[in-house]
Amino acid sequence: MPISPLPRTTPESQGIPSTAIAAFLARAENLHSFMLLRHGSVVAEGWWYPYRPQTPHMLFSLSKSFTSTAVGLAVSEGYLSVDDPLLKFFPDQAPRKISPHLATMQVRHLLSMSTGHDQDTTMHIMFKPDPVKAFLALPVEHAPGTHFVYNSGASFVLATLVQKLVGQTLLEYLTPRLFEPLGIQGAAWESHPNGVNFGGWGLSLKTEDIARFGQLYLQEGHWQGRQLLPAAWVVQATAKHVDNGADPNSDWAAGYGFHFWRCQPDGIYRGDGAFGQYCVVMPEQDAVLAITAGLPDMQPTLHLAWEHLLPALGPAPLTEDEIAFTALQQSLQKLAIKPPLGKPESPLAAQLSGKTFVFPSNPETLHSLSFDFSTGSMRYRLLGGGPRRGTHTLSFGYASWVEGISPLYSQFGVRTRLPAEVAASGAWISPETFTLTLCQYTSPFLVTLAFTFTNDQVSLITRFNVNFGPLELPPLVGKLVS
Repeated sequence: MPISPLPRTTPESQGIPSTAIAAFLARAENLHSFMLLRHGSVVAEGWWYPYRPQTPHMLFSLSKSFTSTAVGLAVSEGYLSVDDPLLKFFPDQAPRKISPHLATMQVRHLLSMSTGHDQDTTMHIMFKPDPVKAFLALPVEHAPGTHFVYNSGASFVLATLVQKLVGQTLLEYLTPRLFEPLGIQGAAWESHPNGVNFGGWGLSLKTEDIARFGQLYLQEGHWQGRQLLPAAWVVQATAKHVDNGADPNSDWAAGYGFHFWRCQPDGIYRGDGAFGQYCVVMPEQDAVLAITAGLPDMQPTLHLAWEHLLPALGPAPLTEDEIAFTALQQSLQKLAIKPPLGKPESPLAAQLSGKTFVFPSNPETLHSLSFDFSTGSMRYRLLGGGPRRGTHTLSFGYASWVEGISPLYSQFGVRTRLPAEVAASGAWISPETFTLTLCQYTSPFLVTLAFTFTNDQVSLITRFNVNFGPLELPPLVGKLVS
């Protein structure tokens, strides 16, 4: 079925000065994509190459808003109520002794992150054979509904609940009910070994898919003549259900709904994910902002949106500003992640090309590597099992990006068994040090490998732009063998 594209128009025709969008973009840092909708039309969009419109991006906890939507659909189809006690659905996994707080835990408490747990349950349950059984066995220190704790383990339990009731994974269940009607293709959702989509994370979508989802919520579940999601669910899911702080400068302390955050500006809500994956819905302004990014701090980008974009959403069309609009379009077309700065050559390059360095045992399982600096390629061997094992060749550009596949530090900036689509660029930052940057353009991660060559060895230091762990790893030292 052909996808109907979202309409495109000028910002001024929808009451927004092009200069306001340009001011936002001029100050925003570490974004990967940006799309602003007003009155249902895209008024500005851009991707920082090698990120691109057709490539899905990892959403992390923005996935939670889609899990909430699946719950809402299941409620509308009569599978459950948000007032149902959780234990109703998992009698076989319940502990022998049920505490009063666990007994009163309802589906709504998982949706609103008010289960009563004192801390996030994720790391306590996700490595267990039966995560739901492990979840139900944990102490529940507070009365459900009284205490907010961001709890991705609760999202996984909701994903398990939906799958148990409807007989399909979240992805399978949402595809005909949400994704296909919205024109979303190529959605992917990572799963636990037990076959349940993670729920709290793991979904990958394109930027326009995020925008379509936001527009659906803005239209209270209505899409092109169909009510895909009950309007009552949209209102309920995006309302404030629990206090989550008192900091007036934090958009993470303005209240929490059913897997949606309330924002500091009145009436605005959002789904968001780690490192700056945003779906911001502004009902009073009839606008949606979709962003993917690699942000070490997520708050400044929202502050910029409230400073530059929100006040610019005027009530009526403006006179077209051809000069400002053309300048904005030109800047949007030139967006790119900058390749590493440095020189394309070094006196050492010719001496080192073709030489092999071998590394002692290390967590990345990097066994050996060699460079051909004249052609811009690195050949390396990984040990261990799975698709990472074996010899790989990675091509790179100088002052440019070359696309390829690399399992080095793939996906999360940590060691996994999954290769990653990358764009690679290298530069000599000194006569002895060559840096290679891997832009994992289906994710937020840029990995920089700094190789310093001295005598008959190479020292490799790995750095990440963002990470759930350390931003720099201990050096690996390889010895020249040939």
